[in-house]
Amino acid sequence: MKTLIDSTNALIDGLAAIRLQFSVADQFPAEIVAAAEAAAGRLPTEHADRTDRRFVTLDPATSTDLDQAFAIERSGGDLLLHYAIADVAWFVDDGDAVDQEAWRRGTTIYLPDGKAGLYPPILTEGAASLLPAVSRPAVIFTTRVDADGNVHLDGAERAVIRSTAKLAYDSVDAADLPPDFDELSRRIDAAESRRGAARVDPPEQEVSALGDGRYQLTFRPRLRSEEQNAALSLASNLAIADALLAARTGLFRVMPEPDEKAVQRLRHAAQALGLTWPEMEPLAQFEKTLNLSDSRHAAFTLAVRRASGGASYVPYREGVVPWHAPMAASYVHATAPLRRLADRYVVRAALAVANGQPVPPAVSSAFERLPQVMARADARDGQIDRAVIDLAEALMLKGSEGTLFKAVVTDADEHGLRIQLCDLPVVARVRGQGGTPGDRIEVKLTAADPLRHTITFERAG
Repeated sequence: MKTLIDSTNALIDGLAAIRLQFSVADQFPAEIVAAAEAAAGRLPTEHADRTDRRFVTLDPATSTDLDQAFAIERSGGDLLLHYAIADVAWFVDDGDAVDQEAWRRGTTIYLPDGKAGLYPPILTEGAASLLPAVSRPAVIFTTRVDADGNVHLDGAERAVIRSTAKLAYDSVDAADLPPDFDELSRRIDAAESRRGAARVDPPEQEVSALGDGRYQLTFRPRLRSEEQNAALSLASNLAIADALLAARTGLFRVMPEPDEKAVQRLRHAAQALGLTWPEMEPLAQFEKTLNLSDSRHAAFTLAVRRASGGASYVPYREGVVPWHAPMAASYVHATAPLRRLADRYVVRAALAVANGQPVPPAVSSAFERLPQVMARADARDGQIDRAVIDLAEALMLKGSEGTLFKAVVTDADEHGLRIQLCDLPVVARVRGQGGTPGDRIEVKLTAADPLRHTITFERAG
């Protein structure tokens, strides 16, 4: 945790500059808003009535764009997860004005001072959002989870649901949740361990306002309720991936293992952070030992994410098994259609496959075009996230020019040294040669410019 002083509005001005630099659209054109308003009035006519089933949502307390609601029931020794996903395709037609704008955006962009939505708020926070105590159209995926955590897509249907509660990660009580919520997440976790999965989600680095020109830079660790809720989404996405793969169609999320050089850099980063990583222990096993409430461990998980080479989307190809290394499985994104463009098409394909129908040609065509669109959106999201972190780090270090910091060299090339500070989760470059990975050095902060969101170090001594 670090208190940041923003007496000159450097953070506010910096965020505004980032929005301008990356062309983040805060508002929707009037014609898009009008089209969304008209679409929001569509009544569901192809949906079964499932308003008698007790669905609930579980999200951050302030969220209003609710993609998922869930219910759980027993079926002998199995658990049936009924996962309701916002039926965005009911409101958005292929090629209409709202659709075209969504293809331009790709994803919802989140910044400390607000978000830029994928669709207009009248849909994402209104007619399509699975808010409580109102009837909403959804696509319900029913996933069977056996005693060992293996998953199978039992069915999918369009249905009207009525969420009974909007639960929040930081205040949810066990009594608010379905009785088998804990057991289902336990089964999914156990199956991950058997697969050798290394799915470790790092805490989010956040900048929050404290008032009087002060801000707080913190790592927000994922709560237990958040991890358990993620297991439900994971189970659905794995089951949908298997169903699409069997049907020889789909759009898959893939991610490679870090290569040998990247793993060696990670070992140096662990050393810099004071973490003990046994020499013969694989990265996936070491990640399982991390305590994400410890800022040093959190910083390491961020380093792993940077070292992996990044995730991407690929359409189905005959003879190729799409693989997501951290999941140790084939995987799709289907559970956040209000926030990711690709999910809307995966949902439509899975709905068709589950009901023995052909995948609509418009969906198959979209699978070929989406990888490039989503890659561009993901790259922009990553650049914006990096710029925001750089801004916050520059603001955090502003005023410390001339200070010496202990660091470990994590990589060296013709451009200089890449370093990890030992006492702060800051990765930076230092010009010059004369260092090898693993070396412990001292560096001096020579500049920290929040407006340009840059920090500069030079080697000391």
